[in-house]
Amino acid sequence: MLADAYDFLLKLLLVGDSGAGKSCLLYHFLENQFKKDSVNTIGMEFGTRIIHIADKSIKLQIWDTAGQERFRSLTKSYFRGAAGALVVYDICNRETFLGVRSWLTDVRALANPELVIILVGNKNDKGDEREVSYLEASKFAQEHEMMFLEASALNGDGVEDMFFKSARSILSKIETGQIDPERSGSGVQFGDSSLRRMTQRTRTRKKERSCCF
Repeated sequence: MLADAYDFLLKLLLVGDSGAGKSCLLYHFLENQFKKDSVNTIGMEFGTRIIHIADKSIKLQIWDTAGQERFRSLTKSYFRGAAGALVVYDICNRETFLGVRSWLTDVRALANPELVIILVGNKNDKGDEREVSYLEASKFAQEHEMMFLEASALNGDGVEDMFFKSARSILSKIETGQIDPERSGSGVQFGDSSLRRMTQRTRTRKKERSCCF
């Protein structure tokens, strides 16, 4: 298998208010280092990385959206057909946490109905400046049916976990049939053609067995 071959391609969104640290989290995930001299994203940024979960190679296609209000209508157009969304806020800035509700409304209205959402509290390396407690955010995530974790784009704490958690949850939904890679707008695509054929054969066998009952 070629080094850049993969079984599935997953479309992920990074959303949240300006200054929450979305671009720095993405940069750390892609480059394994902190992004110095970061500036606000203009419109949209894009990155990819292949990760490995169990026996699957997964290509993550990550869209980093601008948080400023003036770009909101532009970034919304990229929400369609996403399989996962990481909604980011700054634990040291309550305003960014209050903005989470609006981002949730947007992604749930426009993305895949089976969208996997993770709430991410960034900058947990600045615990002494915290304005949003872990317990408050965890409770909010539970009430809104999201997973939750805290991370730090500075030291990398939780950065790998947030993307791997999202990918694992999406893969689980593929395996249970909640997400169909063959359906347009699912946010998932087959990578390797042999996997596509294997999956199609499995589905055919399942249909044949169900017809027997």
